[in-house]
Amino acid sequence: MLPRRPLAWLAWVFRGPPGPRGACAPGAAGSWGRRVGPLPRRGCCTAPGTPEVPLTQERYPVRRLPFSTVSEQDLAAFERIVPGGVVTDPEALRAPNVDWLRTLRGCSKVLLRPRTSEEVSSILRYCHERNLAVNPQGGNTGMVGGSVPVFDEIILSTALMNRVLSFHSVSGILVCQAGCILEELSRYVEERDFIMPLDLGAKGSCHIGGNVATNAGGLRFLRYGSLHGTVLGLEVVLADGTVLDCLTSLRKDNTGYDLKQLFIGSEGTLGVITAVSILCPPKPRAVNVAFLGCPGFAEVLQTFSTCKGMLGEILSAFEFMDAECMQLVGRHLHLASPVQESPFYVLIETSGSNAGHDAEKLGSFLEHALGSGLVTDGTMATDQRKVKMLWALRERITEALSRDGYVYKYDVSLPVERLYDIVTDLRARLGPHTKHVVGYGHLGDGNLHLNVTAEAFSPSLLGALEPHVYEWTARQQGSVSAEHGVGFRKRDVLGYSKPHEALKLMQQLKALLDPKGILNPYKTLPSQA
Repeated sequence: MLPRRPLAWLAWVFRGPPGPRGACAPGAAGSWGRRVGPLPRRGCCTAPGTPEVPLTQERYPVRRLPFSTVSEQDLAAFERIVPGGVVTDPEALRAPNVDWLRTLRGCSKVLLRPRTSEEVSSILRYCHERNLAVNPQGGNTGMVGGSVPVFDEIILSTALMNRVLSFHSVSGILVCQAGCILEELSRYVEERDFIMPLDLGAKGSCHIGGNVATNAGGLRFLRYGSLHGTVLGLEVVLADGTVLDCLTSLRKDNTGYDLKQLFIGSEGTLGVITAVSILCPPKPRAVNVAFLGCPGFAEVLQTFSTCKGMLGEILSAFEFMDAECMQLVGRHLHLASPVQESPFYVLIETSGSNAGHDAEKLGSFLEHALGSGLVTDGTMATDQRKVKMLWALRERITEALSRDGYVYKYDVSLPVERLYDIVTDLRARLGPHTKHVVGYGHLGDGNLHLNVTAEAFSPSLLGALEPHVYEWTARQQGSVSAEHGVGFRKRDVLGYSKPHEALKLMQQLKALLDPKGILNPYKTLPSQA
């Protein structure tokens, strides 16, 4: 039984919210006019009448590399490799050609849907021989254009590679195909009293293979670390069709180079991930979430320091968002704030094995934070429904931003004490030329999601943002990509975070594993190193 608390504790009871150029000429895509099998639709659908996204090759200065183009003979060969898994219908190819943010569009004429690594191997062996470029694609939820074609690359979808291969109930080691959706894997392991070591806002659509290929971070990074630590093994198909079977389920294996690490975060440029072995932590028996209002960013930082000291091992997430984020979530998604209006908000999650112990620690922290002025208002939740309602305020910020207009997105790592300074800097720099400049993210990881919204894409606004954002980040010894990857958008700004020697070595690794450069071209690596 918990000790009696002062009446001030009642203020923390949950208050639920009320209610070559020319290769993509028009008409070229899908000119064979056939479609084999339906394509799954993405979670973010386009409303009728929405303007078509401009072709990437028309918006950005990029030239098609001398790859072959898909012929009728190629289609026939693919049909033999993946019977019923060849898609060429133009309407079915619209969504896979466009990124989630609807700012990039390729013009692939064919999408392939293999079910096994053997089929992937046969596809890549054929494409390698024919010099056909391939764009691996999972759930297509990326933020940097890594999962959609730039020109007419063949889209290799992992959507049908969605089987769980094994799960060990003692060790918590899950082995599955790359096309398994993260949310479905989460349900699978939670039924067995485990959880996935990562959680993302896009969990309902993203694939575990894509998560690993981009080294996705997410909301559990603070507690469980990166995929470089939780992924135990991978099965990868190389550019020439070679199947690299490193799908070990061992916690310890100190035999030579740890090759799987090359492919975690490589974004499909070195090989196509077809299966994953990943360590799942035990499911916490007690989860609490607190949503708090802070009077300034200095108080947000102090709240984090105090939180780490008082909550210790049960702290599993510490997220922050500014007032403009909350306003956009309310305006576009009709989600109401459960606390009084504040300049900043933080979401704190604890996860542990003893509900009474965790509630005691969290309660003591909240009373201290309120009494010391670090927090001006707050609310907490323990039951699953209310926990999800609070998390929605943070997880759906991206969705709210997408409804506000064209979004310029930056995902940077910075020293936590400088994390919000760039938001203030940009508001002064850009003035009335934007709708909103907002900052939110994983404070516990030093990861800021910096977003600027405008009525429409503007070259002059882009010029005011870049390279200024990257130069500012470099001066703080930060990273230009914290968790979203590099993709197409950031390939030419890696020099702000990596020395020339590192970029040269990356190019050498690419040339070794993919000498023809057919895997996800125009992505991840600088156009000139």
